[in-house]
Amino acid sequence: MYIEELSIKNYRNYETTNVTFENKVNVFLGENAQGKTNIMEAIYVLALAKSHRTPRDKELIYWDKEYAKIEGRVHKKNGPIRLNLVISGKGKKAKVNSLEQRRLTDYIGALNVVMFAPEDLNLVKGSPQVRRRFIDMEIGQVNPVYLHYLSQYQKILAQRNSLLRTMQRSRSEEQRVMLDILTEQMIESAARVTEKRHSYMKLLQQWAEPVHHGISRGLEKLEVIYKPTIDVCEEQELSKMIEAYKEKFVKMKDREIERGTSMFGPHRDDLLFFVNGRDVQTYGSQGQQRTTALSVKLAEIDLIHAEVGEYPILLLDDVLSELDDYRQSHLLNTIQGKVQTFVTTTSVEGIHHETLEKAATYQVANGTIERLR
Repeated sequence: MYIEELSIKNYRNYETTNVTFENKVNVFLGENAQGKTNIMEAIYVLALAKSHRTPRDKELIYWDKEYAKIEGRVHKKNGPIRLNLVISGKGKKAKVNSLEQRRLTDYIGALNVVMFAPEDLNLVKGSPQVRRRFIDMEIGQVNPVYLHYLSQYQKILAQRNSLLRTMQRSRSEEQRVMLDILTEQMIESAARVTEKRHSYMKLLQQWAEPVHHGISRGLEKLEVIYKPTIDVCEEQELSKMIEAYKEKFVKMKDREIERGTSMFGPHRDDLLFFVNGRDVQTYGSQGQQRTTALSVKLAEIDLIHAEVGEYPILLLDDVLSELDDYRQSHLLNTIQGKVQTFVTTTSVEGIHHETLEKAATYQVANGTIERLR
């Protein structure tokens, strides 16, 4: 798949912009704070209906405007589609070929993207929250049902945590009954989220291991391990996972009331990376951590292709300068002629690669875009 045309209105520092792209590498040149990353973010938001930079939709809307609009003409193997997303204080409205989608989960997946930005180098050494967000965004693109269960889980979790905080101060029989009801509801969603995370991470491992082996010149073996907060494994049936959650909730009930929060579940799970049997986050060098992050991102491209039958769009936001020459070359060789790619950078000087030399190039300055070649 590839995006041929992007139109944005009242988005970040763009009042009105329309730009067409090539089905190859597209490079955006410009100084910092001119709007390069905003273009990348707009494509990302068009695909996933949320930003990778902020959870606050208000920040996406141009100063003093009531809404922001992003439209894109996307070519897929079954023909072109037009996507439309409007963001306002009232929420989001999404359309596919002019048909409004009842739920955002019905919209997400029409356009698949893989984003690689400097902050993604924190995937390995950053907090568990960073890795959980990575898991959720990537599974959601290829499995809309996952987003349904995750949304359901998060809503019940918020209600349960609110009740637990109240029960720290006073506990009635009615509150205990309500806690049991919310716990029962949350267990079902939690088990389904855990099940799907397990299966996706197993696929990611299969694709990332050979990629990492190649980047490390055959010297390293990468393992990607999903670590839930309950003792379950990917081979277990859903019913067994539900039982494991029930047992844990019973065991931890009094302690959770005392602490006023849900102490385990998908919202506290993590993702571990091992290279040659050693935890990369704790024992890996900065080079190994970056290679691991790059391997995982490149593996996503092939994983999405395997799952949906088309390659996603790749967004490289100011990341080439963060990689050494060898990793740059490996990345560019991997995408060459295969994936529509968007690159932002202040300069391409010093990056000598056929892929960039043949790229469509745009100059970005103060919220305007000009095609150079």
